[in-house]
Amino acid sequence: MARTTRARQLFAVLVLSSLLHASLFAQHAAITGIVRDTSGAALPRASVRLVDATGTTRSTTLSDANGRFTIDSAGCTTCAIEAALTGFITARATVPADITTFHPSLELGVAPIADAIVVTPTRDAAPADLVGANITVFTATDIAARGTMRAADLLRESPGVAVIQSGGTGNVTSLFMRGGESSYTKVLLDGIPLNEPGGTFNFANLTTTNLARVEVVRGAQSALFGSDAMAGVVQLVTARGAASRAAQLTASVETGTYATSRGTAALNGAHDGWDYSLGAAAGTTDNRAPNNVFTNRTLSWSAGHRFNANVELRTVGRTEYGKAGAPGATAFGRPDMDAFYAHQDVVAGASLTAALSPRWSQRVSYAYTRSRQDSTNLIADPSYVPTYGASKAPFAFSDFTYDTENVLERHVANYQSTWTFTGAATQIITAAVDFDGERGALKDQLAKTVVNATRNNLGITLQHQLAGARGSLVTSGRVERNDSFGTTFVPRVSAAFVLLRGAGAIGDTTLKVNAGRGVKEPTVLQSFSPNAFFRGNPDLQPETSRTIDAGLVQRLAHDHVRLEAVWFDNRYRDLISTRTTNPATFEAQYFNIGNTRARGLELSADAAITAALRLSGGYTFTDSEVIDSTSPSSAVLKSGNTLFRRPRHSAFLRAGYNVGVVHADLDGQYVGTRVDSDFASLSPALTSSGRYWLWNASATVNATSRVSVFVRVQNLGDVDYMEPLGYPAWRRSVHTGLRLTF
Repeated sequence: MARTTRARQLFAVLVLSSLLHASLFAQHAAITGIVRDTSGAALPRASVRLVDATGTTRSTTLSDANGRFTIDSAGCTTCAIEAALTGFITARATVPADITTFHPSLELGVAPIADAIVVTPTRDAAPADLVGANITVFTATDIAARGTMRAADLLRESPGVAVIQSGGTGNVTSLFMRGGESSYTKVLLDGIPLNEPGGTFNFANLTTTNLARVEVVRGAQSALFGSDAMAGVVQLVTARGAASRAAQLTASVETGTYATSRGTAALNGAHDGWDYSLGAAAGTTDNRAPNNVFTNRTLSWSAGHRFNANVELRTVGRTEYGKAGAPGATAFGRPDMDAFYAHQDVVAGASLTAALSPRWSQRVSYAYTRSRQDSTNLIADPSYVPTYGASKAPFAFSDFTYDTENVLERHVANYQSTWTFTGAATQIITAAVDFDGERGALKDQLAKTVVNATRNNLGITLQHQLAGARGSLVTSGRVERNDSFGTTFVPRVSAAFVLLRGAGAIGDTTLKVNAGRGVKEPTVLQSFSPNAFFRGNPDLQPETSRTIDAGLVQRLAHDHVRLEAVWFDNRYRDLISTRTTNPATFEAQYFNIGNTRARGLELSADAAITAALRLSGGYTFTDSEVIDSTSPSSAVLKSGNTLFRRPRHSAFLRAGYNVGVVHADLDGQYVGTRVDSDFASLSPALTSSGRYWLWNASATVNATSRVSVFVRVQNLGDVDYMEPLGYPAWRRSVHTGLRLTF
């Protein structure tokens, strides 16, 4: 018995010794390194392979979210390490005989049509072409080239997106994505939700100040971001200071048509482990209509400290203030001469990220947002009879006074944990818990009433990613517990697969497929309003969506051309609107009464014709229909109609020319006919908006390395058009300015 015990002990020692020896040998034979682009930024999910002298692949792996990799080199005496990623130029490093001090840093050059590293589709860094989601990315370079002050103008050049602005700059601006309502797109700033409770978001006051990029993800994303991500997500990413650069200050001033003026300043850099970026802007314009002066002020900041390679603290904040006169639908009659709308948004957040091991990282964050909206009209202007061309209302319209102040707040807390298992294929498991505490105070200053609302929401997300050199498969699901509608489950599946690897005239061919469900809570007004004419309903169910899309991405001509075609099919159910409950008194209450659908095709193309000339464009066909109307008696909203203010055809084109000290841009946007309403009882009634092409041009001349002058012309053709009926847009305008760098 004793001999048997000793034999077992000896056997165990031998096994442990063998395992330890194998482990030490494996560690000795492993090579660790990092993959970066030419700017020094880490490249995640790059394919890294060890090849021998005959070109045979001996082992493969992928770089992680920080660009790091570990690859086995056992038994390879004359080998090289090669890193490749779609949209980048392959890099190679020879493995020395002694690998004990060999930690290669592989730098991948940017291809003529580069791929973007995005965070929105998976809540962590990934190459856009290797995730299934349909994405449009506007980089800091894109934003600078366009020179636009407003984020909404960027988004017009995204397939599947329709932007509707009620007249001049600063007026109510709505975004419709893939046929969804204007409240169906979740808007994030570095992961912090900016929408009002219930999804409403006014883009009028949102500027491009201090943004590193804007990511637009189409399709339901509630499995990752919860309520409001019904048709897609727009994420704004704040700029960071360059880690290797001392402080740099940039300032600009401009002036032009409609008494428009604007000034900006930006300071960014890094010092002693800290990086920082600060941006400020202020502008004003008289706009085209009387009583439509718009003023805007923006302050944005980001600061972070990396304690070591594994721990980072980051803070981010943004405040935007805007005030615009509200003259109303001036195309149909006299303007309202005293009404105005003021909007002030404040966002502040902090996050701590810690990589506890090469396989496990955690992130905890807290953010606070506050939005104050004042809508005021204290003087009753004279009555008028709306007219437009041959159309005239049968009676006079009277002004009415109002004075409201709405204050909406969010307390957002998040914990996210990510486990990564690397190899030839990488598996990434993400678990996240999101708390959203919503607070609202709706004040009617004239009636002396206040409606206070509180709603706490909790979402738990679990996501699994299987990522390889030829694509990825992502499955995710979220349990959303909402104080308004209870508990619901929203799943999502997303896949990208490189069908054909190419490296010449015919490049990579990638198939992308997505399917998901979306959910949206009611607005504060829909749940809590005490007004008899639009009474809130505490028993409302959430609005929901089901979205499906499939598409192909084709790279051509040695990555000088990228083409994408996507088919989509979306269903939106349980839309909330009022229904009359007492015909005698016209009392009404909110109910879930609407259903719609939208399906169509998105085409986009990018081409680097030469080093100096780049072209891009897109076309969207949207076949939409009202299935169950929220307003059956309305001529424009009745069942069978196409969806309100969503064009059937839309397109955009852009050409950029950069040679020497001159950069020039020409862009065009086409908006087709769409269902609309004059809302003025005109006879004959106006029930659609006409199609139009809108062309803009800009040019910048770098007089010195520190001084640039620029000019922009909007609406080159001087087209007289209206986005929504009744609200004339800008005619031709010219703006010039000066930019200084210190």
